[in-house]
Order: sequence, then C-alpha cells, then structure tokens
Amino acid sequence: MRDRHQRATALVFAVHGAVAGTLATRMPWLQEHHGITTAALGLILLCPPIGSFLTMPLTARLAYRFGARVTTRTLLALWCASLALPVLAPGPLWLVPGFLLSGAAAGMCDLAMNAQGVLVERRLGRPVMSGLHGMWSVGNLCGAGVGAMAAQAGLDARAHLLLVAVSLVAAGAAASRALLDDGPAPDEKPPSRFTLPPRAVLLIGLIGFFATFAERASGQWAAIYLTNVAGAGAGVAAAGYAVFTACMVAMRLAGDFVVRRLGPVATVRAGAVTAVLGGVIVVAFRTPAPVIAGFALFGAGVAVVVPLVFAAAGRVARTPAEGVAGVATITWMSGLVAPPVTGWLAGTFAFPFAFALVTCMLAAMIWPARALRPRPAAARVPVGAACAD
Repeated sequence: MRDRHQRATALVFAVHGAVAGTLATRMPWLQEHHGITTAALGLILLCPPIGSFLTMPLTARLAYRFGARVTTRTLLALWCASLALPVLAPGPLWLVPGFLLSGAAAGMCDLAMNAQGVLVERRLGRPVMSGLHGMWSVGNLCGAGVGAMAAQAGLDARAHLLLVAVSLVAAGAAASRALLDDGPAPDEKPPSRFTLPPRAVLLIGLIGFFATFAERASGQWAAIYLTNVAGAGAGVAAAGYAVFTACMVAMRLAGDFVVRRLGPVATVRAGAVTAVLGGVIVVAFRTPAPVIAGFALFGAGVAVVVPLVFAAAGRVARTPAEGVAGVATITWMSGLVAPPVTGWLAGTFAFPFAFALVTCMLAAMIWPARALRPRPAAARVPVGAACAD
C-alpha cells in the first residue's frame, strides 16, 4: 500500500501538471483576445522560463526558512492561482509581468515538490521519483483534455480558467496537507539566498542537461520532422508526437519498478541505449512508420532520466532542496535552449543532422551515469521525526 506522504506528493505533481496542461489549451484564445501576432506571442512565452530560471535558486532558502511543507503548499497555490493572470491582464503588455510571475511560481514549486519526492524516497527507502513525474504527465494530460473539451464546447476561456484555478487551488491545498516537513539539523548552516549548482551535482546535472535537451528537442520538433523529412500528413505527424508523449508517460509510471530491479545507473544506461537506437532510426529512415517508432524509443529512453537526476541531486547535496535547485538550474537552461538550437541546426544544415547530434548527446550519458549510484546518506534529522502525522 502506498504511504500517505507518497500519495500526497503524487497528487501535488498531478495538480502542477494540470495547471500547465490547462494553460496550454487556451493559448489560441489568449492570442485572439489580446490581438497578439504569433511572433509577439512567442516573445511573451519566453517570460515563464525566464521567470523560473531567475527565481529557482531562491527555493532552497525558502525551504530552510519556512519548512518544506509550507513552501511547497504556498508555491503550489500561487502556481494554480496564476491561471487567472491571463484573464485579469487589461492588455497584452500586462502579460509580460504576469507570465514572469507565473513562471517563477511554476519553477520554484517544481523544485519544492521534487525535493518532497526526495524526502519520500528517503523515508520509504525505495525509488518513487519516476512515478511522481509520471503523475505530473497524467495531470498534464487531464488538464489538456478538460481544456480541449471546454474549448470545443465554446466555454468562455475566462470562466474556464477562473473555475479551474479555484478548483486546483483547493485540490492542491487538500493534497499538500500530508506532505513531509524536513526541518534543518540543529547545527546546519542556512543555504545562501541565491543557490547556484553545488560542485557535487555538476556531473549529475550534465546527465540532466543531455536528457532534457533531447526531450525538449523531440517534443518541440517531432511533428515537424515527420512532416518535413518523412512526408507525413498533419494527422500522422500529430499522432507521432502523441506516441512520443504516451511512451514517456508509460515509462515514467513503470520507472520505479525498473529502478528497483536494475538500479539507477543501469536504468539510465539502458535508457540511453534505447534512446540512441531510436535516434539512429529517426535519422536513417524517411518514411513515417519507422520514424514514429524511433521517436517512441526516444521517449521511452529518456523518460526516467530526469526523475533519477533529481533524486540523485537531492541525495548528494546538503539538503534535498539545495541539490534539486542546483541541478534544476542546469536542466531548465537546457530546456530553454534546446528548441531554438535544434531549429537553428535544422535550418542551417538539415533535420537529420540536428537529431544526429541529439543522439550523440544521449550516447554521452552512458559514462557519467555512474554519478547516480546511491551513496550513504549524511547524518541528518530523521524525516519521520519532522513530519506531521
């Protein structure tokens, strides 16, 4: 039976994902309502990752000051409430600070809930991080599904976003009541106000950089690759992206079982080999069916890497929040640059050349995967003693 703290953390991940999925479905309304060009909307959508990147290093200090549970609950509530910002914006220029704030809440909450995942793993003594990330994907799909139905039914986006924001704030508050609260040890020094990646997580962060780059490059360009290189129609190209996403979700939900059997090092290496095989197929073939199969292997191979990177970083740093914050700074930077760099390579050379380089990056994960090997935990206050039962 699942531990109640694990269930609470899984629900927090699902709520976080539902917010992202909901917002993504109403972007067409946002563009039409504010009369924004596609180019202007693209610039505005740079604001969330910028807001996240600038504020995520503050998360460890907040967790130290207010505790892991309170920090996660507060940031989750802010992220859910940010769904109302597009509704409240009186004009397109107001979307810039709104999305900066939304991105800040999303990124900081992402770190806080991943630190919760590390605490749950420590308490249970077994891997759970992959399943938690799978629950984020489930929440994301649910939010997107409800949003698609609301748009199809002609429900006004303002009513939809406000209703979902209120519902998810309530759901997040209820779910986060059972979160763990890891207090600092009596002699523990507070983290710096702006935490940069500790040296201990740099190699782990490199693995996360490669995996995130491959994930974001594939997610952004898979459908276009199928159209431009494999000659697929719009429906088949969309189905290819759906297959890629579905394989990632399925593998993340099954990932904890795999990690318990193989260990994190062998799991990442097996995933890297699987993704490299997928990349070779994507680059080598020019018809839709094998290319879709290649992207499916791509998704399955990289799915569990980032969850394991977060778990390992939380173990080796002084505190889970500090380790997760450090490695997330690296992975978010990768996610920010992956789509435009891949697009530039494809435009300058060719799509197969761009994905050949991405495949080489995945192969480069095999050797440093040894950094994910579990190490003896440092002496700290037991998590169970600090949690509210």
